[in-house]
Amino acid sequence: MRTKSVKKNKINVVTLGCSKNVYDSEVLMGQLRANDKDVVHEEEGNIVVINTCGFINNAKEQSVNTILEFVEKKESGIVDKVFVTGCLSERYKPDLQKEIPNVDEYFGTSELPNLLKALGADYKHELLGERLTTTPKNYAYLKIAEGCDRPCSFCAIPLMRGKHRSKPIEELVAEAEKLAAKGVKELILIAQDLTYYGLDLYKKRNLAELLEHLVAVEGIEWIRLHYAFPTGFPLDVLDIMNKEPKICNYLDIPLQHISDAILKSMRRGTTQAKTTKLLQDFRAAVPNMTIRTTLIVGYPGETEEDFQTLKKWVEAMRFERLGCFTYSHEEDTHAYNLQDDVPEEVKQNRANEIMELQSQISWELNQAKIGSTFKCIIDRKEGNYFVGRTEFDSPDVDNEVLIDATRFYMKQGDFADIKIIEAADFDLYGEPA
Repeated sequence: MRTKSVKKNKINVVTLGCSKNVYDSEVLMGQLRANDKDVVHEEEGNIVVINTCGFINNAKEQSVNTILEFVEKKESGIVDKVFVTGCLSERYKPDLQKEIPNVDEYFGTSELPNLLKALGADYKHELLGERLTTTPKNYAYLKIAEGCDRPCSFCAIPLMRGKHRSKPIEELVAEAEKLAAKGVKELILIAQDLTYYGLDLYKKRNLAELLEHLVAVEGIEWIRLHYAFPTGFPLDVLDIMNKEPKICNYLDIPLQHISDAILKSMRRGTTQAKTTKLLQDFRAAVPNMTIRTTLIVGYPGETEEDFQTLKKWVEAMRFERLGCFTYSHEEDTHAYNLQDDVPEEVKQNRANEIMELQSQISWELNQAKIGSTFKCIIDRKEGNYFVGRTEFDSPDVDNEVLIDATRFYMKQGDFADIKIIEAADFDLYGEPA
């Protein structure tokens, strides 16, 4: 029988999935650190907490493989304990307990106090907004709400995250102030749906008022908006975006599709005409706004005609940033009642076609930037380049600005004016202006 190690426990938190999971892991790590626990993020540790994603098939597969990998390490004595939390665990706990019983315990998305207890720590209410950030020191995610009330047919998020719950403005401002005190200069606002912010607490869409409070936080220079829904968008947000230089001229608004038949089946509550008008209003109100969107191809019933409608629309709209996913048939969603009738190969080919088209659009838009100078934030050094971003780019998903580190020195976390000298499909090359 294996002898348990007598060394001090080190807790390794492994994060899978989206920025909302990153935020949750940071909160967990902040609580553990406050309890004097030795905690690391994705490094060696004898106790492992896996924060899983359960959104689509690929993410679920990655989560299960990660659990199996650490269970194997437990069985061979490399780690002592394995705990699983997050969306996959929330959604499939009974199945996971049955299929992978060698995990010490499974926890859902709202069971942080119970998880802490299992790790020998107490949940400290006074730590509101305290986190151990895992992103580069210059930016951090700020989760302004949890859950979602939207009825989208393909989405399992409400099953895993529950109903929409906004955080009070004063709580978010306090959190932003703590982040700024640690050197954070860019806040990336995240929620399942930013546009719903405040409806539960203040009985109105209150994102603009929240932004007015956040721009007053000293030390914060950029505020970026992620994940807005196209119906019921509060247009007063565009006024403050125009007025306040701290708010990046950037919006991530997942539109999913544009064929009226598909939008209706997806229960998106909008049409091609309404969506096109909304985007035209955005561009009229904030002329140099960068719009990022995501699309789904291969949804049940998507015909070749529906796909061509989408493709022509992408060509016409010329989004600055775009990602495309293949449809994932998710149990317990409204769309699960439909026949998943688009073959995998067709789904993948359609996604590739959209991304090839977007690659060309992105290349053309980037060529137009050559010779211009942009304020950039320097995120990191990678190989022979310092890697920065303009206000029109979010970390990990958008374009980057590469500066030759063999010729220039840049300081991570600083802003610098960078002149663009060359451009590729998704990267820009520059030098200090």
